[in-house]
Amino acid sequence: MPGNKPNHKHVSKPARQLLFSEALQHKRLTPTKINPQTSPPLNKSTTMPDKDQSTTMDRILQEITTVSRRIEGMDASITSLTLETKSMRSDIAGFQSRVTGLEQRMGSLETQINTSQVREQDFIYLRSKLTDMEDRSRRDNIRILGIPENEEGSDMQTFLTSTLPKMISLDFDLPLEFQRAHRIGPKRFDNSSRPRPIIACLLRHNQTRQILQVARNHSPFRIDQHEIRITADYSKETNERRKAFLALRPRLRKLEMKYGLFDPARMWVTKNGVSKDFYNHD
Repeated sequence: MPGNKPNHKHVSKPARQLLFSEALQHKRLTPTKINPQTSPPLNKSTTMPDKDQSTTMDRILQEITTVSRRIEGMDASITSLTLETKSMRSDIAGFQSRVTGLEQRMGSLETQINTSQVREQDFIYLRSKLTDMEDRSRRDNIRILGIPENEEGSDMQTFLTSTLPKMISLDFDLPLEFQRAHRIGPKRFDNSSRPRPIIACLLRHNQTRQILQVARNHSPFRIDQHEIRITADYSKETNERRKAFLALRPRLRKLEMKYGLFDPARMWVTKNGVSKDFYNHD
């Protein structure tokens, strides 16, 4: 009947497929009516920008501006550092040139020092040779200490020829003769101060050795209650070395060490049966 629904059980399969496709196409083409009462409201965010989003964009722009300014400041700092680095490089180059100059001068000074050391060694050697020659030239001299001023009168050689053998109680095989004899230093007109030493050069070296041997064993001597000493005559350098050696005698005695001082300035020291010579007190 026309008012009744069709019975799909009696419709063939191809017919059913055709009806289904027509119904689906009709549904696609039919516009959907929106009910304002039942449909949900439109989202405002899809139609207009939010105020919070605008504020966020402003902040981002401000931060970008700040970062840009900081970058500009960093660029300026980097430029300044670059200039300072260039200046430092130029300074370093100047220092290097100065160091090179100083090294060259140091090399020159080292050469001069080496040369001066060689010269100093030569000078020391020559000085020692000169001292030795001076000591040898004084081998026939004797130094007499303690004879009062003006005791010799006007002739020193005659005074010593007559006085010296009696004072040291020594008889010579040959007459005692002097090449020269005199006092050292400016003349003194009073006897209140210490008398000046007498330097006497004997004609015969053998007599000089005899006098010095007696003086080492029996000095001091006396003339009219005056204490007289006789020593060998040495150069200034040798006298200083001998004084330095003599200053060591108290220490050597305290250490119970045997010692001796030989001409011109050589000290030997014996300890535990072993002897050693020293030419310098250091």
